[in-house]
Formats: sequence, C-alpha cells, structure tokens
Amino acid sequence: MIEFSHVNKRFTGQFSALNDINLFIDKAEFVFLTGASGAGKTTLLKHIYMEESPTTGQVFVCGYNSKYIHRREIPRLRRKLGIVFQDFRLLNDRNVFENVAFAIRVIGIKERVIKRKVFEVLAQTGLSHKCSYMPNQLSGGEQQRLCISRAIVNDPLVLLADEPTGNLDIGVSIEIFELLKKINNRGTTVIMATHDLHFIKRYHYRCITLDRGFLIKGSNSTVKPKFIR
Repeated sequence: MIEFSHVNKRFTGQFSALNDINLFIDKAEFVFLTGASGAGKTTLLKHIYMEESPTTGQVFVCGYNSKYIHRREIPRLRRKLGIVFQDFRLLNDRNVFENVAFAIRVIGIKERVIKRKVFEVLAQTGLSHKCSYMPNQLSGGEQQRLCISRAIVNDPLVLLADEPTGNLDIGVSIEIFELLKKINNRGTTVIMATHDLHFIKRYHYRCITLDRGFLIKGSNSTVKPKFIR
C-alpha cells in the first residue's frame, strides 16, 4: 500500500528533514506517527500525497512511484487518499453540505450521486443535522468532523490525519479518534500524526516514531513486494 525505500529529504541550506527512511504500511492498518515538533511527521505525510518528492530514494503509494509519477497523475493519486489537514482548510463561504460536496464535485460526479454520498458521510460523522450551517457556526470538534467528512466522501484507500485532535479537549478528542477507528474498521488505511500520548499508550496500534528526521521506532522489516510503476 505505502512504502518508503531509502528516502532522504533535504531542503535549501542542507537542512535534512528525512534520513534514510525505510517503511512499509499495509492495507487497512491503523498507524500512529509521532515525534517532537520538527521531527519530520508532516514532511513524511507530504511525501505520501506527493506534495514533496524525495531528494533520494523512492516512495510507493497505491501503485504510484514518486520517481516516475508525472505531475498530471498526482491528482489521480490524491483521489485515492483522504487528507485531514492540521489547519482544517475549510471553505468559509460555503455551508457544511457544500464543503463536503466540493471535494467530489470537482471530479465530475453527477449531482444526484453527490447528494447521496454527502448525506451518507454526514450521517456517519454525526453532522446530518448541521448540513446548512457555516463553518464558523460549528464547534472545534464539529469542524474537525467536517474535515473528516470531506476527506472520506470519495471512499479513499488511505486516510492521512495530521494532528486531528491537537486543538481539542480530551472528550472531543476521544470522539474524533473513535470516528477514525470506525473508518479504519471499514478497511481504510489510517495514518494519524499525533503528539497525544493518551492514544498511543491506550491503544495498541503500531507507532512510527521520528526524531530529527530519523525513523527510530515502528519500521516494518518484513520484505514486501514493491509496487511497479
């Protein structure tokens, strides 16, 4: 599903964000991604949805190879991914329904299908009763649920969640985490970047730990066949 093979990422000034990362994440896994601020978590996630490319090494995601992917193919890859950004990135001039619908309207799905899929997802995330609300009328937890709704409306193979509980209180954080677990139980691979040790200690999911760009915990050493592209 996802493989990093000897991935290094160096930015201008020779700042090294990732150092020889070797990693395999399988279909339907739930994985925590942790480490201190600046450890490389967000950079690693950006390599999965190919906003960043390795300086050296290769990333394989859902059949695509970072070394050979063409720019026009990146949107096709991202249709297989759901991304929950740390800063929400909601459309503040559109209501809840339209925020979710926009994610699939741009790929040309028929309007009747959009309506059905959006209402199904809002039911799953507990936002059906707020479909006409604007983002600024929602609580922080509801805004995060809206972000997740938008990320899963296209039935992604992989859901990437960058600090999805970072600005929420513990009760709401648990609700969001339980929602991510339900999504994972339906067969979606979930990668959750988090600083929250509460979840890491309480739930026995695999934990990938980065420290200053080095993978110090959570590598899967099992040999897996690489995706061909």
